[in-house]
Amino acid sequence: PSPSGKEASDVRKDAGGVQGTATLSDKAVIPKHAFQPEDGIVPDEKTAIKIAVAVWEPIYGEVQIAREKPYHARLDTKGVWIVEGSLPEGWFGGVAIAEIAKDDGRILRVSHGK
Repeated sequence: PSPSGKEASDVRKDAGGVQGTATLSDKAVIPKHAFQPEDGIVPDEKTAIKIAVAVWEPIYGEVQIAREKPYHARLDTKGVWIVEGSLPEGWFGGVAIAEIAKDDGRILRVSHGK
């Protein structure tokens, strides 16, 4: 029950666009819709890089991550995007690395070399 004492409800549409009402209670479980694109949640290099940067910036700082442009992403044989920063030619050191699952977007690993 909601604070007003009445049960809360949630209006949902099924795949055919038909509206229905589901009751929210401790006992009821409302199934969630999950869409899986044919090409995966992370379909391309551009998307993988955007996700990696969004993860790296709060960890390593916007300035540091911006210094590592251009970013590169490659898809391995297991369906994992490996995204890396880069250093200017002749520079030595480490760069940010992220591994992201193509199918569902899970962040599998985040690291930064030294």
